[in-house]
Amino acid sequence: MSEELTFQFDVDGEDFTSAGQASVQVKKILRRLGVPPEIIRRVSIAMYEGEINMVIHANGGVAEVKVDEDCIEIILADKGPGISDINKAMQEGYSTASDQTRSLGFGAGMGLPNMKRYTDSLDIESEVGVGTTVTMKVNLQ
Repeated sequence: MSEELTFQFDVDGEDFTSAGQASVQVKKILRRLGVPPEIIRRVSIAMYEGEINMVIHANGGVAEVKVDEDCIEIILADKGPGISDINKAMQEGYSTASDQTRSLGFGAGMGLPNMKRYTDSLDIESEVGVGTTVTMKVNLQ
């Protein structure tokens, strides 16, 4: 691939039925581009976890995916409440999800840890009351 491809998706907040649609679309695009299945799996898991977090905590946001010959970069940006303690949020099992969200089977506190586990780099920039931007990269080489 000689030039970078960029795809952008709106993530609808508080709509669990549409959560994950962007990651499904990215999966299809990556298959068409001939990306190896293991890379597609990692990107899909990380992106899905991010989408769910945006639905649960931030009333949605924007997902941007950039693909070039070296890596796939996923940028998830929201204008939600922000993350007050990123280190705590990175701990497996830590969650601020409501009881209602948990009753739907979401909010187990594995989102950010899984995003880190399935990517080669994870950067979180967050400001309380302003929002959060998560940037993840999965290397293709």
